[in-house]
Order: sequence, then structure tokens, then C-alpha cells
Amino acid sequence: MTIPAAPASAQAAGALVEERLRDRTAAGERFFAGEADRIARLCHRMAERFAAGGRLIAFGSTAAARSDARHVAVEFVHPVIVGKRALPALGLAAGDDVEVIAEAADMVLGFGPGVGPALARAGERGCLTVGFTAGAQWVFDPGCEDPFVAQELTETLYHVLWELVHVFFDHRGLLEGRAAKPVHDSGASSFLYPFLGEQEHDLEAIVADVARSVLLKSQEVGALRAQTLGEGSTELMACAVVIRDSLQHGGQLLALGNGGSATDAMDLVADFRAPLRGGPPRRALDLTEDPAILTAIANDIGTEAIFSRQVIAYGRRGDVLVALSTSGGSLSVIEALREGRARGLVTVALVGYDGGRVAHERLADHVIVTRSEHIPRIQEAQASAYHVLRELVEL
Repeated sequence: MTIPAAPASAQAAGALVEERLRDRTAAGERFFAGEADRIARLCHRMAERFAAGGRLIAFGSTAAARSDARHVAVEFVHPVIVGKRALPALGLAAGDDVEVIAEAADMVLGFGPGVGPALARAGERGCLTVGFTAGAQWVFDPGCEDPFVAQELTETLYHVLWELVHVFFDHRGLLEGRAAKPVHDSGASSFLYPFLGEQEHDLEAIVADVARSVLLKSQEVGALRAQTLGEGSTELMACAVVIRDSLQHGGQLLALGNGGSATDAMDLVADFRAPLRGGPPRRALDLTEDPAILTAIANDIGTEAIFSRQVIAYGRRGDVLVALSTSGGSLSVIEALREGRARGLVTVALVGYDGGRVAHERLADHVIVTRSEHIPRIQEAQASAYHVLRELVEL
């Protein structure tokens, strides 16, 4: 395939990638240094609520914000941490739904503009409320004007809450109404939280160690983001040229992924549909959006076909298919990439680990690898990659 010349120079595109990496590094260091202690204390409060039967209810006011609400829910419910429990969480579309469903023991997390009043009303009902604007009991301000950077900080925050809330279940004596065990065994939590030697009555020591773990995780994603944008810079710039050319000639972008990666596909599509840098809204389809289609295909054909059948239905020669996968080996992703290539779509894959089958079998035209086996960090670095890609398309 011949790649058309980009309107902007490669030098300008490379400079943008470097600048955006510096912005993210500085914002991440600043935010988590200032908030690590509060994040640790919120983990404790959430663990008490979960132990008492509470649920986490997340909602968003925009398409991009709703992707975060869905992402929170799938992470807490789906126990990808070995040996850890699934925690009750719901991702809802709007604040009005929260007011119907939320109970006093629940936790409510709101994303996007205008969610403050709904959070305030949930707080009045006894809910613990978390948000990024006035109205929440626990307010976390990313402190940056770039909405993409703010979203990435937010994603790391709720991933860290999900990971570290489990620490306090392992210290049951620190939870209200529960007795301490005579001997503590870190067990399966040791790889997440290496500081589990304290007595169960010493809350401040545990909180301090959880806060240190928050900082370590923020440093980890900072390094991984640098690797992803650094090694992937040339590929991202090439992808931007191809996507721009496709969209300018009547094409569309299709995005897909499983689980948390499905919510990232949702976010990617929302970002393309919103105008940026004076450019128009861009045509983009989220192949994870319709549960009736997904469940029909999964039930009647098989889960491996949930995306490839939609590529057959919607994909046209010259369109761009973007697949997100932390493993690079999901069968549904692989089948979709194969179908897309067979039908003349340009295929792009953002993958984790060592690239998996997607990279090793060269199943996509463009591959950006985030070299980690830690799923939350992979997704956070991939968010940086597709946000920068969105900017490059309009450069």
C-alpha cells in the first residue's frame, strides 16, 4: 500500500509526540505525588463499603465519560487479579439512572461535566461519592487543561483504586465491624502490594504503604508510556497519515476490543467523533457498542466472530480498522484483523505483552506494542497512544 504524503512534516509530527510525552510525564508526577495519601485512604473507605455489601456505581455525562464509567465497572466485576474476588459494580449512562438505582451503602463515581448535582444528591442519600468536580465528597482534580491528559490520569486513578482496594480485604481487622486474623498471609497479593507485614490494627502504616504503592504504579505507567510513544512514534505518524487520507476520501474508522479494551475502543470512537484542532467530526464506528449484535453473534456463531461479522457488514475497502488488545492474542481480535485485511481495510493494532500473535504473525499493517504484562498499565499507555494518534490526524 502506498502511503500518501502528510500535510504536516514528519519533523512537526515527531515534535508533537515528544511534547505530548513530556506533558503527560509532568502531569502524572504532579498529580500522584499530591494525591497518593488520599487515594490510599479512599481505598480503605471503599473496602469498608464493599465488605458491608455496597456496590460501585459509575456514570458519565458524555460519550467519552461513559467509556470511563464502563471501564470502571468491568475492572471491578471481572476478577483478573489471581485469587481476588469480583466486586459489584455498574456502569450507567446518566445521573438520572443513579438516582433510581443507588442505595445508601453504595459508592458513586461520576465522570464528565455537569455531574456534580447528581453526585451531591447521591451523597445526601448516604452514598460515598467520588468525582472530578464540585459536588463529590472525594474530589480529584487532574489539574490540566488537556482533556486527553486528564482522562489518562483519571484512568490510572480508577485502575489503582481497583488494584489496591483488595489490600484492605487482606487486612480484615482494619475494616469496620470485622475482627483481625491472628496471622496475616499476603498470598496472591504479594505481586500487587509488597508491604503486607504490618499488624492489622496499624491503619496508618498500611495507608502509608498503599500510598507508596500508588506512586510506584504511577511511575510504572510513566515509563511504559515513554516506551510506547518512543518506540511507536514512527508507526503512530504513519497511522495518522493513512487514517487522515481514508477519512478525507469518504472512509471511516472502525474500532474494537474486549473487556477494558472495549471501553477504550468506545473512548477512541468518541474522540474521533468530536471535532479537534479546528477539524471536523470524523466518521467512526464502535464495534463493541451494540450488545444485541454481540450476543447474537456469540450465541449463534461463537465469540471469535463477534467483530469479524461486523467487519463484513460495515467495512469497506479503504476504511481503517483499529484493534486494541492487551495480549495481542484474542481470537475475536485476530479474526477481525484477518477479515479486515481480506476486504481491503487498513489494519492498525495496539497490543501489549510482546505483541502476541498479532505482532509475531504480522496480522496488522501497523502495530504499536506496549511492552508490559500488567493489564492496567498497558491500557493506560495505549490510551496515550490513541490520544496522540487522534491529534496527529488533525496536524
